[in-house]
Amino acid sequence: MKKLLTAEFFATNRQRAMGLLEGSVLVASAYGAMQRSHDAAFRFEQEANFWYLTGIERAGWWLILDATRGKSWLVSPDVDPVHALFDGEITPEQAMQVSGVDEVITRNAANDLLAQIARQHRLVYTIDQPGRAEAFEFTLNPAMREMRERLARQFADVQDFRPTLAKLRAIKQPVEVKVIEFAIDLTVRMLQDVHEKFATYRHEYEVEADITSGFRRAGAAGHAYDPIVAAGSNACTLHYVENNARLSKKSLVLLDVGAQVEHYAADITRTYAYGEATKRQRAVHVAVQSAHRDIIDLLRPGLDVRQYSEQADMRMKQALVELDLVDSLDSEQYRTYFPHAISHGLGVDVHDSLGAPTEFRPGMLLTVEPGIYIPEEGIGVRIEDDILITDSGHRNLSKKLSSRL
Repeated sequence: MKKLLTAEFFATNRQRAMGLLEGSVLVASAYGAMQRSHDAAFRFEQEANFWYLTGIERAGWWLILDATRGKSWLVSPDVDPVHALFDGEITPEQAMQVSGVDEVITRNAANDLLAQIARQHRLVYTIDQPGRAEAFEFTLNPAMREMRERLARQFADVQDFRPTLAKLRAIKQPVEVKVIEFAIDLTVRMLQDVHEKFATYRHEYEVEADITSGFRRAGAAGHAYDPIVAAGSNACTLHYVENNARLSKKSLVLLDVGAQVEHYAADITRTYAYGEATKRQRAVHVAVQSAHRDIIDLLRPGLDVRQYSEQADMRMKQALVELDLVDSLDSEQYRTYFPHAISHGLGVDVHDSLGAPTEFRPGMLLTVEPGIYIPEEGIGVRIEDDILITDSGHRNLSKKLSSRL
């Protein structure tokens, strides 16, 4: 697979970030490696903002951007010979080739450089931990916190550059859209393939295995997130990822998958019938299908984001009334059956930030994913497509994938 994202892409991203720094300095850290078991680390995945600015896919690196001088440095971690032997490392020359930075320096040289910068700048920016992280209920990678603490010992004021970068990343460049379209097209092909032979599967994991194989054979990194293959009532657990259950006749199977290509994610969901669907299952599926089309039709540049959310919620309430799941459009019970947001941004992170916009702008890429989940009936239906906001409206990048049962 030919790479579309070159050092020029990362250099352009840094240049755009420098323009937003307004003469200040950004010091950012890559993620650190995380323990998987005893003495083994998880397969490394880079922090999205650091990757966006550097292209570096290794743990422990730093980036220093000085907008006053218009210069960028990558700081290599100190890697001992044993870890280099077992895990490999990238040379300064390789790092420069990937990222296009001006210079690669050691940690000791970086400490001297930061001391010099601190004498000239009271304020420094960094990439902090995500907002609302207390709701995540998992352990955060400590690298962002450690960098903030390090900088706070040298600079009078340390501020978070993450919100500014989120606004920058929210508007996709043409080359980013191309990469995402590749990931989407691959995901569409694999969902079409498994749907055509759906009756041959006996377990959720068989479906997952075929999709995984298809992604890797096509040269994708694999899944952009843990795939969901959820049969029957498993679909009512929104982030069900066990994918081990046996498939049962006259049940629905929800598939939420997306390929990862050059760090960019697809995110598509379809719900298929295993055997002949019941009348009730068909009714729920039709209700979600209809709402899905109507909500996508709302999207256009200039649309108020809050208004969009309110209109989407009203459309889902209508669907739930039609299914006799809630009594009226005024009922707040609708969240029992539609408990998640209608959309999220899509990009390097599968849940990419859109930069907290008040309205949609051309170049934004988001999902539309209405779903109805009825645990007491063992029915869960979600349909999700990936939508690009254009100058004149929107483009459904995954439209070619049928949403039929």
